[in-house]
Amino acid sequence: MKNLDLHNKLEFRRAISPVSVADNTAAVSQIIDRQGFSGLEFVIAAGSLADADATFTVLVEDGDDATLVSDGAAVADAQLLGTEALASFQFDDDNETRKIGYIGNKRYVRLTITPANNASAAVICAVAVLGGAADAPTV
Repeated sequence: MKNLDLHNKLEFRRAISPVSVADNTAAVSQIIDRQGFSGLEFVIAAGSLADADATFTVLVEDGDDATLVSDGAAVADAQLLGTEALASFQFDDDNETRKIGYIGNKRYVRLTITPANNASAAVICAVAVLGGAADAPTV
């Protein structure tokens, strides 16, 4: 039987803490430092999405500056696994999950979820899953 140990090979980091968004304010993740890992996947979870016409657009940005101030830029489609459109969601996607992977070579990455037409509580969160650890087991 193959070794199916994910526990010691993956690291999970908070990207967007669970939040209830009741307007069009973007939810911006923590900046994820990929040092020591070759893979990154953002997992997005939507809870109750109360507004009947709201949409939630996903954007992934990367750079080599730890704050992403001097060089943060939208990630090219060729450096994503999946698309930002597929990771995005809308009002009738209650209690669903989405994912988007990053295969670029920049050290720092962040995720932004921007609502539009959202006037009611929308519960969302995101977790960064890092894989391909240079040193295992992970913390």
